[in-house]
Formats: sequence, structure tokens, C-alpha cells
Amino acid sequence: MNLEYTTETLANGTPVCVSQTHRFGTDSLLLAWFSQPWRAHRAVDLGSGCGIVSLRWHDRGHRGECLAVEIQLEGTALLQKSLEIAAIDHITPLNQDLKELPAWGTYQMVACNPPYFTGGFVSQKPGRGTARHEQSCTITDVANTAGRLLQDGGKFCVCQRPERLADVICAARAARLEPKRLQWVKVRENAVPWLFLLECQKNRQSGMVLEKDIVVQAKDGGHSQQILEIYGREQQT
Repeated sequence: MNLEYTTETLANGTPVCVSQTHRFGTDSLLLAWFSQPWRAHRAVDLGSGCGIVSLRWHDRGHRGECLAVEIQLEGTALLQKSLEIAAIDHITPLNQDLKELPAWGTYQMVACNPPYFTGGFVSQKPGRGTARHEQSCTITDVANTAGRLLQDGGKFCVCQRPERLADVICAARAARLEPKRLQWVKVRENAVPWLFLLECQKNRQSGMVLEKDIVVQAKDGGHSQQILEIYGREQQT
């Protein structure tokens, strides 16, 4: 395929190839930070897009087997290009529908930045409708896939809009993934949350911890110290 891309660089030097269709935003970086697997853990990035979550995991020290699953061929090709540039060999791009993945039950971490919307306007731009609306998969599909992939005690991490919290919890519990950790994300301290980060664990008892909110902006309108640490950037003075 004719792949047109530019390259962005993460905090510790890992390149990320992006296109007009497959880019990444704050939500993906937050998910990668929230879900960071241990160095040798076996991990899966579902709906990986350009591979930002798996690449940020690598940038922060993950070196275990990592599967990056993406249904759109361009996203898989972009990740493959990033891996070639950086000579990374522990991440495997897979151009496949996540619903078709087998029940391995051997992974310790599964993360997903899923489509957020179930209705409303659907963009006609190539790839954008699939990325933002539940066309090729639903949150139930994502949770069921994570449940098949994870070993007992394995973690499933997801980011989603606040209005979808009940949908995510119901889908996760139906897949035997128990919500254990929840964190809200706000643009400003006094704002209503625009995102949540949720960690579930397979076949565990109920009991969920509410983490301190993440606030993106400082009072002066720049990035907060908290978000700079998550991005891996130098502190403001």
C-alpha cells in the first residue's frame, strides 16, 4: 500500500508513525500510562490504531511479548514502520478483527481505547467512523475478547466517555472481568470529567478503588504537572 506518514517521538525516543487517519491523542497516552504492564508481562493492545499504546509501553520499559491488534490495514502498516525504524522485535502487529482472536487465556494485560459512540453523526472520512463509532465492534465485543485472552488475575484496562461507564462495567462483569480501579479525567479542576480509566481483573472478587482525578490543565492554561509526568516531559518551572 502507498503509506504516507509523519513521525512523532515519545519521551524516551521511541518513534510513532502517524497519518491523517491514524493519529493519537491524550486519551491514548493516558490509557498507556494507566495500564503500563510489568517489564516481562505478556500484553495485548486491542484496536491499536497506529500502535501508540504498545509503543508507549515500550518507551516506558515494557519488553514482554506484545500483540497489537488493528482491523484497519493502514494502522497496522504504520506500526510496522515504527517497529522497523526503532528495531523493536517484541511487538507483533496483527491486522485482524478482534472478535476472531482465539481464547488463549495466557496474557496478563489487555488494554483498549475503543470506539466511544453508539449513535449520532458518523464521519465519512476513511477510517474515522470505524475508530469513533461502534461499527466493527462494541464494548461487549471488546470485553469478551479480553476475557478470552487473559489468564486468571489478568488485567483489562479501558478508557471511555463517562456516559458509557454503566455499559463498560456491565460488559466487563458479563465477561468475568471485575472492576477494581477507576480514575476520572478532567480538563480543569472544577470541570466535569470528560473521560474515565477503568481497570478490571479476571475472576476476582468485587471491590473497586477510586483513584485521585487526573487534571489536564494548570490554572494558567498550560499542561498540569500531573499530565507532564504522564507524558514523560520535563517539569515546568
